Amino acid sequence: MRRYANFLRALGKIQGRQAQGFATFFLRNRAELELIRQVAERRTTTDPLRVAVLGCGTGPEAYSVAWRIQSARPDLKLILHAVDISEQALEVGRCGRYSLVTPQLTNKPIFQRMTRAEMDELFDRDGDTLTVKPWIREVIKWHVGDVGEPDILDVLGPQDIVLANNFLCHMDNPEAERCLRNLARLVTPNGFLFVSGIKLDVRTKVAEDLGWQPIQESLEEILNKTRPDWRLRYAAAFQLVSASDAARCHRLAEEVPTG
Repeated sequence: MRRYANFLRALGKIQGRQAQGFATFFLRNRAELELIRQVAERRTTTDPLRVAVLGCGTGPEAYSVAWRIQSARPDLKLILHAVDISEQALEVGRCGRYSLVTPQLTNKPIFQRMTRAEMDELFDRDGDTLTVKPWIREVIKWHVGDVGEPDILDVLGPQDIVLANNFLCHMDNPEAERCLRNLARLVTPNGFLFVSGIKLDVRTKVAEDLGWQPIQESLEEILNKTRPDWRLRYAAAFQLVSASDAARCHRLAEEVPTG
């Protein structure tokens, strides 16, 4: 009975993932990609930069992140894990081949936000088929998995940057909170978490409970600064620091005028 219940739970998650769609645009969130570039450029250690893109669907976000980091820091050894619950979507991403005329598991025009120069840099073209260039594909490891499960840390290991965009919003509040707390375990001390497409109340609660520090650059466009928790509530990028560092940063933040 337990095995059957687990099967039904997993099936429901897959059906929910299918209902939300598998693909996003290439270079969809340029502000986020710019923040990731800045994080990569500030890195001084020679250790590999480990990045996880969760809910990767057919791959545009994972390839966009890999391209942006490697373009900015070709000297870094990048290891990027792309994870999705759908094996069908993941296979499309793993192949790295996309049609200009035939949608693959989506009706979105996934190239529409790219310039011609960017397309030439990311893809090799053969007629109406675009294939992600080998130097981008080779750094990505693809995983079928449920990021809400406790063993995700055992599967992927600690990550310097984790992206969890546009899939938590399809869960009810308790499940989204549980999943967010679970995937936050992936982030190394002082690592970075990017999380959008989630109910603000859920993200704010978890961020406050765990002492996440919002990245100030991600808040420059926020106009409503009347809420006392506006930094946590409206940030979509966080640095996950130790408890002592979090307390120190909180004291410093309170000294900054809200304007």
